[in-house]
Amino acid sequence: MALYRDQGVVLRTHKLGEADRIITLFTAQHGKIRAVAKGVRRTRSKFGSRLEPMSWVNGQFYEGRNLDIVTQVETAHRFDHLRIDSDRLHRAAVMLEAVEFTTSDGGVDRSIFNLLTGALKELDRTGNHSVLPAFVAKLLTLEGIQPLVDECVVCGATEELQAINLHQGGVLCREHRSGQIITPEVRTALGLVFSGEVRRMIDETPPAVADATEFLAVQLLEQHLERRLKSATVFGM
Repeated sequence: MALYRDQGVVLRTHKLGEADRIITLFTAQHGKIRAVAKGVRRTRSKFGSRLEPMSWVNGQFYEGRNLDIVTQVETAHRFDHLRIDSDRLHRAAVMLEAVEFTTSDGGVDRSIFNLLTGALKELDRTGNHSVLPAFVAKLLTLEGIQPLVDECVVCGATEELQAINLHQGGVLCREHRSGQIITPEVRTALGLVFSGEVRRMIDETPPAVADATEFLAVQLLEQHLERRLKSATVFGM
């Protein structure tokens, strides 16, 4: 049993007893952790508001047998726009759920932490609709999923590419199509992310294409996870 300090983003909270909460965070140095915040639901709690989903905090934790305990917490970065703009809030919620279900307890991955915090900062700052699909595509890449988007995975055709199927490894032509429909514009946007040009994708993708790419990216993530994302369902994605 020991004290440790780390920074993390709150992914989810659950009620525990009359006054406590279980906080799920994805941290920089300890991966996904679950910790009890004692008395946090009381109105006089000194750090209750700092441990809401989407909060990026610096914390001190006491290592427990099953659940750690939050002993100190301070805000590391304020997201001034996420909670007051419903569009940004919805997209941030999908990011949090995506990280929760693609990571395991204690699995340290600084790349995912940097991806999540960077995407939340960009979404908070700009509200750009390209941020979520770029985040999802990059997350899939970190999961080892990088679909082929330039030619049909069955026959190698480079024209009339009309669908994408993760289980088959990428896009498919009209003759072999299965999975989700993909337009040339969406294929270009995803291709930029998979080739490492995330900044260019965010800056250059038109809003209508970004929305279509977002819808498809969430579908691909759900296909990878083999489950529906509750946040995407609630917000009509």
